[in-house]
Amino acid sequence: MELHGYFRSSASYRVRIALNLKGLTAQHLSYHLRNGEQRSDAYLAINPQGLVPTFRNAAGDLLTQSLAIIEWLDETYPDPPFLPSDALQRTKVRSFAMVLACDTHPVQNLKVLTRLRHLGVTEAAVTEWAAWANHEGLSACEVLIAQEKGPFCFGISPTLADLCLIPQLANAKRFGVDLDSFPRLQAVASAAAELKAFSDASPDKQHDAE
Repeated sequence: MELHGYFRSSASYRVRIALNLKGLTAQHLSYHLRNGEQRSDAYLAINPQGLVPTFRNAAGDLLTQSLAIIEWLDETYPDPPFLPSDALQRTKVRSFAMVLACDTHPVQNLKVLTRLRHLGVTEAAVTEWAAWANHEGLSACEVLIAQEKGPFCFGISPTLADLCLIPQLANAKRFGVDLDSFPRLQAVASAAAELKAFSDASPDKQHDAE
């Protein structure tokens, strides 16, 4: 199996965590996003969006979009599960994950920030935008799991919610977001840090880290 990604990509980070939790190995192929390697003809041939990650399974099938890749992994390798057995809790987990993967991460990712710079937005304002987007999304997430039992977002085991949260917290730190107002989220981060699957997936431990 192959994971085409980038050490700092939050979406790639999610899939790295998923692979680790499932006990799966994949060859990691890196594309330097800041240098535009994801826009090369060779990469566009496997992912026409020019985004990471792309995942190639053992049969050679190409999968894109991190949540879809994680869903495939969960259905193909069901232990440990990333979604609760209860329908209501599954919906809550998916909703939490989508706050980050659909409404927070996309508006502060490199593609958007680069476009803002091209439009003449100052670097300080670009950073402020990214910090605002992260703070808004994480504020909602703090409330969404305030009454959920831990130590993870939804119980004693990591779910899809945690796979999305930990990379987003890393992004927030990078943009200078004060996380002190998110005690529940920080508690989840502390629990995740105790698991090798999460720590081994962190950007600083990847072969292409800078």
